[in-house]
Amino acid sequence: MHSELSDFVPIFILLALSTALAGLVILISILFGPKRRSKASRKLAPYESGMTAIGVAQRRFPVRFYLIAVLFILFDVEIIFFYPWAVAYRQLGWFGFIEMLIFIGILLAGYVWVWKKGALEWESM
Repeated sequence: MHSELSDFVPIFILLALSTALAGLVILISILFGPKRRSKASRKLAPYESGMTAIGVAQRRFPVRFYLIAVLFILFDVEIIFFYPWAVAYRQLGWFGFIEMLIFIGILLAGYVWVWKKGALEWESM
């Protein structure tokens, strides 16, 4: 039983160090951060990039933004599967090559379908 718990000691050390580092960063920001309140913070106005905000901060974004973001994540995650295939390419032989061609075909079919549906068109808002 003692040996089973000793396997987790590095994880506990990592957890303690990461918690201490997070606390240290928060403490440093509290100690050395700006203390003066500006007019913008008293009015609770949004402030970004040193410029005065124009318009309402909580405006609605069209669904197209979210659709393109989800499509990007979908295709990006599928592309990640190329790396393990490339690493094990020699061991997989022709079977692995044909399987990857099928995967690329399915990926391209999905990409073409999304393109034909007009989901990748960026219209000015």
